[in-house]
Parts: sequence; C-alpha cells; structure tokens
Amino acid sequence: MIKPKVNINGEIFSPENAKISVFDHGLLYGDGVFEGIRFYNSKIFKFDEHIDRLDQSARHILLKLPMSLNEIKQETIKTIKASNMKDGYIRLIVTRGVGTLGISPYKCEKAQLIIIVDIISLYPEELYENGMEIITVPTQRNMSEAVSPRVKSLNYLNNVLAKIEAVNAGFEEAIMLNKYGFVAECTGDNIFIVKNKTVITPPAYMGALEGITRNTVMEIATEMGKSMDISVKQRVMSRHDVFSSDECFLTGTAAEVIPVTKVDGRPIGNGKVGEITETLRKAFLELTQTTGTPIYE
Repeated sequence: MIKPKVNINGEIFSPENAKISVFDHGLLYGDGVFEGIRFYNSKIFKFDEHIDRLDQSARHILLKLPMSLNEIKQETIKTIKASNMKDGYIRLIVTRGVGTLGISPYKCEKAQLIIIVDIISLYPEELYENGMEIITVPTQRNMSEAVSPRVKSLNYLNNVLAKIEAVNAGFEEAIMLNKYGFVAECTGDNIFIVKNKTVITPPAYMGALEGITRNTVMEIATEMGKSMDISVKQRVMSRHDVFSSDECFLTGTAAEVIPVTKVDGRPIGNGKVGEITETLRKAFLELTQTTGTPIYE
C-alpha cells in the first residue's frame, strides 16, 4: 500500500504520528536547512547533488549534521521503501534541534534529521501545456550579504511574503527583484528567458538560489546548443529583458520546467509556449525517467 512516511532521526512514522518538540529551534527560529528532492520511476533524481548542497548549507550556518552524508542517504532510501512509492517527493530537513527559548544555537542539544516522503503537485497541469501568467511583487529578495541565497534554510519568510502578494493578486507565482531592481528569482523557482536563441538566467550573486533543476536545464541547453544553434548565459536581468524576451520559463525541483507566457500583463513573445522551452521541458522530463540513484535494488 502506497502512503506518505516520516522519518525522524532514523525512526519511521505515519504523518499523523510524527512529532517534534516545540523547543526545536527549527520551529522557534527557522534555524535549519532543507532539500526538496524528487524520485521518478524508482530512482532518486540528482540525489548526490542535493545531499552535497544540504551539506554546504549546513556548513555555512555551522550546523553539524547528526549523521554522515551516506547515512542520510540510506535513511532517505529506507523511508521511500517504507512508503512503497515509485514516484514522489522527498523533503529532507535538518533542524538545529531542541534548545532553550533563547536564540543561541549553542544551547541546542543535537541537530535533528527529518525526512518526509509524499507526493507533490505544485501547479495545475494545464499551465504546463498552455503557460502561466506571473507578476512582479514589491517584496524584494533578501540581500545576499544578510542571508545568502545559496543557503537553503528553513527561514523562508521572505519568499512567503512575496507568495502572499502573488496569491492575493490572483497569480500562482511572482518575480522577486533584488535591492538594485534586477531580477533575482521567483518565490519558489528560478527564472529563465530566451532571446535570439540564447537561454539566459540570473547569476546566483544577484540573489538567486543555485537550483539543482536550474543547473540541469543549463546543462541540457548547452548540449542541445550543439545541434540547435542555441547558447546559454548567466547574466544580470532586468524586467525589460523579461518583457522583451522571446520565451520565458521557470524551473524548480517541485515545479520541474514550466512555461511562462505573460509577465505583468505583457505577453512574452507571441503569447504561447516557446519552442525552445517545450524542447527543454521534454528533455528534462525524459532525463528524470532514465537517470538517478536506484531505490529498490
């Protein structure tokens, strides 16, 4: 029987029985890191890359992982097997652990590992077929000097506030600008445009998370460029660049690759899903079905 499972420090629970302490600093202060990972056709996609980024995020905030990276991988696989799923989503979380009500992380006993295995569907299927409309919201992306976008931390309030603005305006997703007014990323996805057969995305130093799916799509586009005469660039991107682009799409572990056909009321290109976007989306989906770390060996 297929059903969601939660692994807390090596012990597996059903979702209704999974509990953590209210004194965990992950709850009290958003002190922790996480990864969202997908598995397709009984294979975990880009597993090593996600685990490496988890390790990098933890190192950045001086969070000692409660297990080795290999043990975390084995616990993840164990949890998927307990769910009996062949396709699904993994939320891998490491919190600072139980501590006092003060903010000091040095008062916490030990970091806590939580692994959730479930399904996820971020956007309606029709948006993948016809494209989505997004807007730019007033909430700016956090300054890199304050909270590095390369740390995938549990403190997502900046993104949540931007998502609230998008949803309140009637949209699924929104562009966030950095303090200089340049495009950083969307509330939960990386953003790409296509202009004159060049696939472009903002560099991480502009406030974007260096997404695993983002990097994968750039690799696919680079390989495709050998036969389709397209190039790939990371460069500073303004709203004008987005408005005047030929195509636009978003990427993310949960979102995968989703086309954007209108931004701030302005049609992108001819207002339809672009050819390069659709080719990249199909290539990405094919890759997810054919590569990855096997679960059931």
